[in-house]
Amino acid sequence: MIGFVPTKVFFTKGVGRHRSKLGSFERALRDAGIAQFNLVEVSSIFPPNADMISREEGVKLLKPGQIVFVVMAKNSSNELNRMIAASVGLAVPKDRSRYGYLSEHHSFGETAKTAGDYAEDLAAEMLASTLGLQSHLEWDEVKGVWKLNDKILLTSNTTATAVVERPGEWTTVVAAAVLVP
Repeated sequence: MIGFVPTKVFFTKGVGRHRSKLGSFERALRDAGIAQFNLVEVSSIFPPNADMISREEGVKLLKPGQIVFVVMAKNSSNELNRMIAASVGLAVPKDRSRYGYLSEHHSFGETAKTAGDYAEDLAAEMLASTLGLQSHLEWDEVKGVWKLNDKILLTSNTTATAVVERPGEWTTVVAAAVLVP
């Protein structure tokens, strides 16, 4: 498994609540469907030629206890009424033989749309920079997509948000891109 290039990626998110921070994180991972794996966080490269699959399909390809690489955003708070967000953004080039980017964003007080848009923008900017075209990156307001001299195929995001609802209770949100060998 050392040095493997993932061939599939799935995206997931979850929210957890518990009296302890660790307990709320565990519940967020359960909600995301990935608590049964040994998760190793990696940096933000979307593998060349990787297929995006559903969470259900991806989980079936993995075994409980397996070491699984993820790009993960997470955020926690126990401050009553605090809004928290965790988002993973994606930017994939049209030339799928090249790698794309995943970005992690963790914030307070942002809606899912705001946090998700920010994470997506970060991924698009990193991809544009890699392609040497950052100054050519433009947002198409009408289509609601990034344009980069026709180089970006897709941008998207997976975002979890929650509000701390009870005094003394921890709330955790997670968003992850799970890399499947």
